[in-house]
Parts: sequence; C-alpha cells; structure tokens
Amino acid sequence: MKMNSTILKKYFLIFFILMAIGAKAQQEPQYTQYMYNTLAVNPGYTGSPGFLEATLLHRSQWVGIDGAPRTQAFTIHSPVFNDKVGLGLSAVNDKLGPADEVYVDGNFSYTIPVSYNSKIAFGLKAGARVLNIDWSKGTYYQGGDPLLNTNINNKISPSVGAGIYYYTEKWYAGVSVPNFIRADYYDDIKESTVSDRLHYYVIGGYVFDISDNLKFKPAVMGKIVSGAPITADFSANFLLYDKLTLGASYRWDDSVSALAGFQITRGLFIGYSYDYTVTEFNKYNDGSHEFILRFQLVPKAARIKSPRFF
Repeated sequence: MKMNSTILKKYFLIFFILMAIGAKAQQEPQYTQYMYNTLAVNPGYTGSPGFLEATLLHRSQWVGIDGAPRTQAFTIHSPVFNDKVGLGLSAVNDKLGPADEVYVDGNFSYTIPVSYNSKIAFGLKAGARVLNIDWSKGTYYQGGDPLLNTNINNKISPSVGAGIYYYTEKWYAGVSVPNFIRADYYDDIKESTVSDRLHYYVIGGYVFDISDNLKFKPAVMGKIVSGAPITADFSANFLLYDKLTLGASYRWDDSVSALAGFQITRGLFIGYSYDYTVTEFNKYNDGSHEFILRFQLVPKAARIKSPRFF
C-alpha cells in the first residue's frame, strides 16, 4: 500500500498547526536526550530502527535540591512480521518530593510504506501507572489534615496513548499523546494530588551531510498541555566520523544544555547531557545530569541506518 508523499506532508503540517493552538506543566517526565529515547515519547517509533533496540536512561534534575525530580527509563522494542509490526515495552520510574510514580506500557506499531524512502507508523500504547506518596517526606501545612497525611499506596490507574511517526533516512516527524486517561498525580507546587491534563508531543529532526565525516543533526520537541504555555526543546548535534556526537540544546525559557555521545561499538552508544537553568532558579540548584545507554542488536549482514540517530 502506497500513499502520496505530498498529500501526507500537507496533512502533517495542518496537524502540527492545530496542535500548536494549545497551551507548561511538567506532569510527564522530562528528557533532554529525547532524540535517543523516542519510544518513551511516541509509540509510533516502535520497531522503526529495523532491529531490536533497548535504552536505559537516568536523569537527576536540579541537583542540590531535596526532593528534586529523579527519573529512570527503560525501553525495548523490535520489528516483527516483515518489519510491518513493531512490539515493545517501556517502563519509567519518576520520583518527585514525596511521590514515586511508575509507568509500565506495552507498545505496538503498524508501518506503511509511503514511498521508496519513507514510511509512516501508527502506534498505540497501553498499560498502567502506579502512584505512591509518603507525605512524611514532603511539606504540609496542617498537621491534622487527613487529606494531607493519608499516604497513597500503590494506586493503579490505566493508561492508553497513541502516536504517529513519519520517517525517512534523512528526517522524521511525529505527534503523540502519551495518555488519554486522566489520573491523579503529585503537584509539587500545590503539594497535593491533582488530576492531570492531556499532554501532546510534537517531535522532528533532520540530518545534514556537511562532509563525509561530519553530519549536522538538529532536532525539536514541543510539549503542549491544555491551559499552560507550550514547552519547546531545540537541539543541535554534530556527528564526527560516525562515532563522536557533540551538541547543545535549549529548552525555551528554562535551560541550556551540553550534550555528548560516543558510539562505543557497532551496537552500543552512550550519551550524557548537562542542563544549566537560565532562570532565577539557577541560584538554588547545580544543574541537571542525564545519562543514556542504547543497545542495538544489529545483524552482521544488516546496514546501520547511519546517519540516522532516531
């Protein structure tokens, strides 16, 4: 089944514009190296590299502040059935103040060729979120208030999300909603549980060949939450000799970041990023650190889709 590439691109543009008519709340985990952790953002990415891929990420945000966010993420996925179907698993542990939330989702995608060099994948994810809150680790204002002192233990909420992922050898674009089902989460501003809102993600990236040994890889991710300002991340990475990656990133009105990565072996990549807060909040923290390890089980006869990094 083939689709007209020009028509498809027009639909994507219209959809992006509609998505932009929305409104910054960090209810979902935050990532600086989102370009290497795409499955945690968009289930349409499932199986798209063409072989089994697994990633492990750790993020320590706002180092030096007690109760600051700490996030660990694990994803694994692979194509099946002639690369048309992708299956995967994603698990995230997100800690903030007295709250500890775990997300576990199964991921599914179905890929359709658009042209000789491009594909579009439709993804679904489903699973559960488990929320625990120990109020003794947080700050509360009324010691006798039962609403602020009754711990939450293993509160399970279902989650269902979806995404579309369009990609070629040179660029990609995607839109997704991680969870359509509203559930309670811990709000560190109100210091209470509140019902979250729908999150929309828009991602995109391109690879420019500057020379045989140097490639330029800009990427962008927009996070849209109803009733809040749009959050946008812009990154620019340079790939040298298909081994060393160096770059920088800017999170709108929030932070600047330095990124580095190294392709240790044909299938093993390690990356690191450091965020420096550009607001007055930088007086109270020592920045944010993020580490990622990516493993790809590449068959000896297969060609790694360099310069793709997505």
